[in-house]
Amino acid sequence: MSVSLKAKIAEVFDEPGCDKNQGKSEKERKKGCTKQLSPGAAAGGCAFDGAKIALQPIVDVAHLVHGPIACEGNSWDNRHAASSGSQLYRTGFTTDINELDVVYGGEKRLFKSVREIIEKYDPPAVFVYQTCVTALIGDDIEAVCQRASEKFGKPVIPVNSPGFAGPKNLGNKLGGEALLDYVIGTREPEYTTPCDINIIGEYNLSGELWQTKPLLDALGIRILSCISGDGRYNEIASAHRARVNMMVCSKSMINIATRMQQKYGIPYFEGSFYGIGDMSDTLRQISKLLVQQGAPADLLERTERLIEVEEARAWKRIAHYRQRLAGKRVLLITGGVKSWSVVAALQEAGLEIVGTSIKKSTKEDKEKIKEIMGDDAHMIDDMTPREMYNMLKEAKADIMLSGGRSQFVALKARMPWLDINQERHHPYGGYEGMVELVHEIDRAIFNPVWQQVRIPAPWGDDGETLGAVRQAAPGSAPPQDMGFLADVARRAMGLAPDELPA
Repeated sequence: MSVSLKAKIAEVFDEPGCDKNQGKSEKERKKGCTKQLSPGAAAGGCAFDGAKIALQPIVDVAHLVHGPIACEGNSWDNRHAASSGSQLYRTGFTTDINELDVVYGGEKRLFKSVREIIEKYDPPAVFVYQTCVTALIGDDIEAVCQRASEKFGKPVIPVNSPGFAGPKNLGNKLGGEALLDYVIGTREPEYTTPCDINIIGEYNLSGELWQTKPLLDALGIRILSCISGDGRYNEIASAHRARVNMMVCSKSMINIATRMQQKYGIPYFEGSFYGIGDMSDTLRQISKLLVQQGAPADLLERTERLIEVEEARAWKRIAHYRQRLAGKRVLLITGGVKSWSVVAALQEAGLEIVGTSIKKSTKEDKEKIKEIMGDDAHMIDDMTPREMYNMLKEAKADIMLSGGRSQFVALKARMPWLDINQERHHPYGGYEGMVELVHEIDRAIFNPVWQQVRIPAPWGDDGETLGAVRQAAPGSAPPQDMGFLADVARRAMGLAPDELPA
């Protein structure tokens, strides 16, 4: 690992917005908050993965992975981050280095790849991602990107986050550092308003940003840039002219918010778009900070009027579901901001939270969980699949909300499951999203398939029925209550109707 990358990692984790970091001694702070991963052993997400998924939702940029083909993998729509325009971000660009490149270096191949992308697609910028292999052989992507920028007259941005640098969360922050070093502040917006904001850490999964944007539009609040869902390069480059920053997920990109506050004096707060109450609080906080920054004073009054109308509409629409879901128990296996923001939304629907995971949550996230759920909050640090299975099998929960990797545990326990992580196909942001979330939970819990799959098999799970049939004397009828089951056993074994198994 180069000295510059080490220095960047140390800088990333000397984070003024992190209470845990501020509580450390100077020596502990220098060590950072992460450990390097062994190349090839980055299960669960590496730094490269974190940087790629954090920046890929910038939709008009070409994202070029400098490494072997496996690092790019199945890039198409890997997070369901939606775009209202360009689809270039969904194309997987890779230098696809081979054995000769490992021996002789891959810098020339990288330069040629950048040239080919610019000639064919003419994007406003190209993002180049470092990977384990190219970092280990010493390819200097910063130098190549600088030369390509000078040659082609377009920004070519190096994202130096090889997988072995650390876990996915570190990669999120290193992706944010690339924006801070090479993008933000490099352009001026066409015009500004007193109500310009940036939204940081929002990826527009399944179009969630579009559920909240109409609310902001109604108040005259302009999203100058979203970092990075449905983002545009020029908007992010001019993000330094916003009046307020909103952090959606502090775990991923809080370094952008704190650095912009230090450099440009832009205040920030952390909010949530999940749930009726949290959505209303977010709108109030945005309006309050904008007024403090010089926006019209009547913005606060208009915000309250909008909240009153939207809350009444949302509560009316979920009233039917609240009656059906009252008392139903939810096991929430997620992390980060969703560990508390989704909890609030579920409680509004009348659901009981039997446990919420905190594996990827910050200290602030845990405090918010306690504030919402009380001192008896059941916070799960790391639940194994076996523990999940037992909890569901013993009917301690009526449904599990988690990511795709945990769905098979719920299906094995024959319990309803709903995807709450980034692969989800339904948007759950804003007031509309709350109604959609409750609707999907209702559909999952009351799906008639669960009654079907829980009916015991007619031949019995332990083989007792078939054993009873085998013990019956040849030619004699099986016990009266076993008639139907014996016939099922015959058909399963391919026997004639009057024939018994040996």
